[in-house]
Amino acid sequence: MSHRKQGYRFNNDWTLEEMREDTEKAIRVAITVPVNVEIEGSHRLVHYNSVKQILLGASKLSLMDCSCRRKRGHCDSPIQTCIGLGAKAEQALSSPDFKHLNPREVSFEEAVQVLEKSHEAGLVHMAYIRDKKTRTEDIDFLCSCCSCCCSVLGGVLRYGLAPHLLTSEKISVTDSSKCINCGLCVDRCQFGARKFVKGKVTFKPELCFGCGLCASKCPKGIIKIVDK
Repeated sequence: MSHRKQGYRFNNDWTLEEMREDTEKAIRVAITVPVNVEIEGSHRLVHYNSVKQILLGASKLSLMDCSCRRKRGHCDSPIQTCIGLGAKAEQALSSPDFKHLNPREVSFEEAVQVLEKSHEAGLVHMAYIRDKKTRTEDIDFLCSCCSCCCSVLGGVLRYGLAPHLLTSEKISVTDSSKCINCGLCVDRCQFGARKFVKGKVTFKPELCFGCGLCASKCPKGIIKIVDK
């Protein structure tokens, strides 16, 4: 949990220059993509909606290691979690620049399984858009990120770099009257939106990006993901 605090640094960490390069120059927007959680109002799993639409529209899918976790190794989360779509998949499979990340072609079903496994491990699914002209329906790369290793997520959350970068169409809501203060949602929140204060779970909605990590593990089922 300490690594989610502002200014926290690891011994083997990205430099501020590297974080700034990724957050302010390489990426235009990073969209959280919730998987395997119910959306209030639609009552269906999101991977049959958002993710399915994104993945099914790709001519080819590739899977490769997360370069951030491979380089930094600050957690034991799954490594092979980065999914390329279409031209990005072709590039990952053919370019020698990606060979060290063990890329391989995968099916739609395999890609969804990887996303679900990553979600179970507490990773945030991010769709990174680099081209300013790219629309959200043209997403070509899906990462499963942690704030301890990811240069983008870590840069935004630990150093406040390019806070405008993160965006989501969803947000979580909680029936606090039924909360048992078990803390599972606190442990799983990468964004610091949920914290313990005097033995009770508190929630700051302005820090929530609707990733669904809290909702999928709430033992009382009182956290829902809704449209903003």
